[in-house]
Amino acid sequence: MPVKVIDQLPAVEALSAENVFVMTESRAAAQDIRPLRVAILNLMPNKIATEIQLLRLLANSPLQLDIELLRIDDHVSKHTPESHLNCFYRYFSDVQHQKYDGLIITGAPLGLVDYEDVTYWQQFGEILRWADTHVTSTLFLCWAAHAALYHYYGLQREIRGEKLSGVYWQQVLQPLSPLVRGFDDQFLVPHSRYAQVPKQRYQQHDDLHILAEADVTGAYLLQNSSGSRIFVTGHPEYDVTTLDDEYKRDVAASIAARVPENYYRNNDPLQGPQKLWQSHAFLLFSNWLNYYVYQATPFDINQIGRK
Repeated sequence: MPVKVIDQLPAVEALSAENVFVMTESRAAAQDIRPLRVAILNLMPNKIATEIQLLRLLANSPLQLDIELLRIDDHVSKHTPESHLNCFYRYFSDVQHQKYDGLIITGAPLGLVDYEDVTYWQQFGEILRWADTHVTSTLFLCWAAHAALYHYYGLQREIRGEKLSGVYWQQVLQPLSPLVRGFDDQFLVPHSRYAQVPKQRYQQHDDLHILAEADVTGAYLLQNSSGSRIFVTGHPEYDVTTLDDEYKRDVAASIAARVPENYYRNNDPLQGPQKLWQSHAFLLFSNWLNYYVYQATPFDINQIGRK
């Protein structure tokens, strides 16, 4: 949460120069507070596991959040009981008239499928167009990030010769961005994907800003100029065992799977995985909620999208 101080305090100017957010008394007096409405469009097969991962990160914020779980219309989930979906999820068509302060769209196991061949691609695009006028800020994870970059900017991905799987160091490029506030210069993030967009394609769009990247993973964290779209090409939400589960699944399916890099102790699957990215994940979600949702959204939620 921001620090509130007297308007004329000299520290305000000094901290502002460092891009540290300080709320003056005059601004604080004009603020009203209400719970933030955050929707999660869960595209992952094991929706229950993903719910736990995301809610763990969201719950780390002192802000009060009202969470709504969404699903694609007419899409059958093969790995989550229908009873669970009927009880806890709402179809997008049932909420498209509503507005939300924040939206999270998860990844999906569609890394080798052409976007237009995805069975729900048409509604995915409809949801993104809806979010532009009904959501203050949207956070896209992994497949959803690349799919949204294609939808908004026409950025076509390239398919790697082999799957990128492991935990990789990322370098902060824009340390004054509120989204990476408090980050170390380098931090670790899990990745699990085939797709990658060359950096020069991002650089063709003035509205896109790369905040963190690595040579092996490419751009990891991007945003548009307004902060209404946040693109995360990795999986900071992953549990400690998620990459291990994926690796064992691929091995059991006789898929030529490489051992996830920098993940197991001494790079030995028999010694088990270690979680080295949790602090970054908590900070990323906290910064997004604070600076791009809470500080940006209007008190009257019905004013979202109005000029």
